[in-house]
Amino acid sequence: MPLESLLLDTKTHIDTYPVMEHFYTLQGEGVYTGTAAYFIRLGGCDVGCVWCDVKESWDVNAHQHMSSIEIVQIAAAFESRIAIITGGEPAMHDLTDLCETLHDAGFSVHIETSGAHPLSGELDWVTLSPKKFKAPLDASCSVADELKVVIYHRSDFEWAEQYAAKVGPACKLYLQPEWSKQDTITPQIIDYIKLHPQWQLSLQTHKYINIP
Repeated sequence: MPLESLLLDTKTHIDTYPVMEHFYTLQGEGVYTGTAAYFIRLGGCDVGCVWCDVKESWDVNAHQHMSSIEIVQIAAAFESRIAIITGGEPAMHDLTDLCETLHDAGFSVHIETSGAHPLSGELDWVTLSPKKFKAPLDASCSVADELKVVIYHRSDFEWAEQYAAKVGPACKLYLQPEWSKQDTITPQIIDYIKLHPQWQLSLQTHKYINIP
């Protein structure tokens, strides 16, 4: 649906979302690394990962609320038609209306999630990044297109394999060093992937090149 039609859409959009930030950039991690995308970071998270780099997103009440129409009108001003819903933990929210509105504007809708809450809305790409602090649901594992496991300690390799066994055969498997330990962990990941080539390396390239 063209942006003009969205502006005139008579459908009632009663849902609003706590939006910490939203911005146009390049995807920095995983399968879509280097791809232009519009990021929508929703507030609220009950997973509590100790090395989270956006802890300011955790408080669901600390952020402005926007309707799906407001979000998509801004996103549609940019060239890419990939929208990435992230957090926080975006699956805490009912994403049905947001996904529908994004699709109406021609977007492919991606989500980055820990999988700890049931997924909602029509999602075109699911990046599952499980956390030890709150385990992902089996249903989230079964629909993952991409499994991205952050490696903080050598024991995390065995933990990553547990989730590789739960995702589907077409799911892409990624190991990513935790940013603060990248110098020591990255060589370990490289050695592990050489022995287990079903995995690939994911790096937070946006941090290396200093973009959002």
